[in-house]
Amino acid sequence: MKKIVIALGGNALGNSPLEQKSAAKHSAKVIADLIAEGHQVVISHGNGPQVGMIESAMSNSPASAQVSMAACVAMSQAYIGFDLQNCLREELCGRRIQRPVTSIITQVRVNSGDIAFDNPTKPIGSFMTRKQAETAEAAGWRVVEDSGRGYRRVVASPRPVDIVEMDAINALVNAGQVVIACGGGGIPVVEEGSALLGVNAVVDKDFASAKLAQLINADCLVILTAVEKVAVNFGKENQKWISKMSVEEARGYIQEGHFAAGSMLPKVQAAIEFASSKKGRYALVTLLEKAEQGIRGETGTIITNTPPYSD
Repeated sequence: MKKIVIALGGNALGNSPLEQKSAAKHSAKVIADLIAEGHQVVISHGNGPQVGMIESAMSNSPASAQVSMAACVAMSQAYIGFDLQNCLREELCGRRIQRPVTSIITQVRVNSGDIAFDNPTKPIGSFMTRKQAETAEAAGWRVVEDSGRGYRRVVASPRPVDIVEMDAINALVNAGQVVIACGGGGIPVVEEGSALLGVNAVVDKDFASAKLAQLINADCLVILTAVEKVAVNFGKENQKWISKMSVEEARGYIQEGHFAAGSMLPKVQAAIEFASSKKGRYALVTLLEKAEQGIRGETGTIITNTPPYSD
């Protein structure tokens, strides 16, 4: 049995309430398979499309000036967690697996001096055409082209320093519950004396998931994405899929510029961060549908300091 953190991508959860409910049901089946195998599972998730949708809706509200990005992240945690926990509960009950499922509204502490605040890079919201992007820029948004898929708004993405609700998360995990935490990378907050203040940012869910996995002492971090394996020279004639790579090899590929910022790069960086944090830990990057096979070492890309299947 392994203790596993599964990081679901926000884009994999759809762009509307109906799409999200359908995606949550699909994800729940895969996660329930892992629980049925005896693994202890903690779930995190992205919120890129969802937080953008919420922020856009709130910006048209008369009270928009009072609604921060941190508050929008909090809303997205509850919105996504509601579907995930209920779909997973239903799936487990259907298999006669008695396991409570709980979503935690999670705050993630960041450094107010993080250089990310000077260089927004985190894509949120729906994809835009070039014309829509130009209109958004004229309204004051920072917009970038996102991996050939269109244009998206970007906001600051500071690195996570700590998880505020860690004691509660560990208590629930130790009690045998399935926990959903750090949704959307967590609500970004900074400390001012005894107060926690929300900031206008979105923490990358992969880095937050790596931090969460470290703090619950997980064996494996599973980062789910749109491809079965990580590739170098992606999209080129000499493209090569990677099944296993050491932390050192992964760092070398990053130096060579193989992974796109805002896409595969943070996933590989988060995998390195977790795999290098303690002997025996490893990360897996793969498709949702391949998670179970990946944990068995049959597919996906493994990033590790030591062989992960010695047990």
